[in-house]
Amino acid sequence: MALVFTNEKCIGCNKCIHVCSCIGANIFVVQNGKNRIEVDEKKCIACGACIDVCEHKAREFKDDTNEFFEDLKKGANISVLVAPALKANYASNYKNILGALKSMGVNHIINVSFGADITTWGYLNYIKEYDFKGGISQPCPAVVGYIERYIPKLIPKLFPVQSPLMCAAIYVKKYMGIKDKLAFISPCIAKKLEINDPNNENYVSYNITFSHLMNYLKKHNIRAKEYTDEIEYGLGSIYPLPGGLKENVKWFLGEDIFIRQMEGEKRMYHYLEKNKDSIANNRVKYLFVDALNCESGCIYGTGIESNKLNDDNNLSNLFDIKIQSKKNNITSAWSNKLKPAQRLKKLNKQFSKLNLNDFIRKYTDRSKQCQYKIPNSMELNRIFLEMGKEEEKERNINCSCCGYETCYDMAVAIYNQFSHRDNCIYYIKKQVEEEQKKTLQQAENIIKQKEDLLKAVEKINNEFSGLYQSVDQMSKENDANAIETSGISEEMQEVSDFCKNLENSIIEISKLLQELNTNNEEVVSISSQTNLLALNASIEATRAGAAGKGFSAVAFFIKELADKSKKTVIESSKSQYKIEDAIINIQKDAQKLIEIINKINDRTYSLAASTEEIASSVSSIIEVSEIIKNKLKTLTQ
Repeated sequence: MALVFTNEKCIGCNKCIHVCSCIGANIFVVQNGKNRIEVDEKKCIACGACIDVCEHKAREFKDDTNEFFEDLKKGANISVLVAPALKANYASNYKNILGALKSMGVNHIINVSFGADITTWGYLNYIKEYDFKGGISQPCPAVVGYIERYIPKLIPKLFPVQSPLMCAAIYVKKYMGIKDKLAFISPCIAKKLEINDPNNENYVSYNITFSHLMNYLKKHNIRAKEYTDEIEYGLGSIYPLPGGLKENVKWFLGEDIFIRQMEGEKRMYHYLEKNKDSIANNRVKYLFVDALNCESGCIYGTGIESNKLNDDNNLSNLFDIKIQSKKNNITSAWSNKLKPAQRLKKLNKQFSKLNLNDFIRKYTDRSKQCQYKIPNSMELNRIFLEMGKEEEKERNINCSCCGYETCYDMAVAIYNQFSHRDNCIYYIKKQVEEEQKKTLQQAENIIKQKEDLLKAVEKINNEFSGLYQSVDQMSKENDANAIETSGISEEMQEVSDFCKNLENSIIEISKLLQELNTNNEEVVSISSQTNLLALNASIEATRAGAAGKGFSAVAFFIKELADKSKKTVIESSKSQYKIEDAIINIQKDAQKLIEIINKINDRTYSLAASTEEIASSVSSIIEVSEIIKNKLKTLTQ
């Protein structure tokens, strides 16, 4: 996570881009369909401008407060360096805050005002020894961070003397022999960059901002007796003021010394950009630039509580501290009664045991991580065209709604993927205008389409009359079909009944034929017996001779009659068989006829049901037609 980061409250209003001096440190992105501005930690100098300007509270920062207190709980040996601004911000309970830290296990508590006195001593001696003029002060880590990242040509002009914090840390480690880890109670977010800088050899381990410290103490209801810092200090106590370093140097060199004072989150960096060539080439007349990121100084730094930002008591309290830091005796470098040269002599004597080289630092050119490309004329033209800016005046609107000062800056940002054309209000406005034109054209098309629709509806209404006539005719024909179908069904029922009666009659005939067959068999039997009797009679007549001649003739006729009867029966049986076969065939055909009639009846019934459905459908057609007709009328209203 970046030192300064964006939380979930961001709405992409671009104010952070507008106040940021570091191009590319704020990046426009779209997440889940919402615009937001993220922070690129490699380019960010933690100046805090975005935090100050964000009314949505979408920007936050991190420090080491929680780690500091956790390590204390674990028994770590830690001593604390306290920024001069803490006493100005909390004059009435300053000692109680120190007491609270002491009660939680802090070993030593040293005010960095003493380290600021060493910084003043280091500046004066470095200027004298190396004739270093026209330089830039470096107590402010945001200023150092900006030069290292964006104006590396000015790195040689940064004072190589350590800041008050680092001078205090070096003194505590090297000259007091304290081995503890050091924590800085700080009004500044950017101090973390200085603390983590490898050039500063890990002298300090924690950056604990005023706001996070006070939140922690209040949350955990930590109260304690008063405690005071351990080393006396001088005018280093006024370093948190704008021009505090300048005033310290003038205290020792006199009021005739020309020192350029510059502060402000935006103005400071504009000044450096505008004057970088003059400063780099030693074409300035001032001794150095007293540069601070925060316009009102460190007493209103980026890491203080928000309720202290507009509190004039901070300034009043620091004025009181300034008075207290000046002495009335002539033995102190901070004596009101001594002249500047005398004070300088006293200061050098006070720090005579210090080695200036112990307090010298180096800087790192970090510009590679912040480099961005400048589009050529063709590329720039392409970007502007993609933004809908065809004319020159459109390319110089410079409304700054995107967060960038000029349309050119925005185009450069787009070219480097720091922003997007969708973040340009002019582009969005033009898109809206184009959509408006399309909408108007569509409205005209709709009017025309409505006119065409009216004509079509009128035509459809005219055709409805024909539809009604057709449906009416279909209904009448369907009714006629229903009547015919009903008649057919009744007649087929009569045919079916006839077939059933025929079948019953045939069954009766079959029974009669069966009886005839039985009678024929009896006739054959009688004929056979008659033949036998005729034969016997003939035999007896023969025996009787002449007397039996008449009886023999009768026997002959009887036999002939029996033969004819038998023959007749045989012929009758043959005819009977043929009749039986014919009756069987008639039965089969009658059964087939009944099956066909049943099928015809089934179809007739289905046809009748379909006729009813057709009648129902006709009614539905008429009903739906009326509904459609009414809806068509509404389309024309």
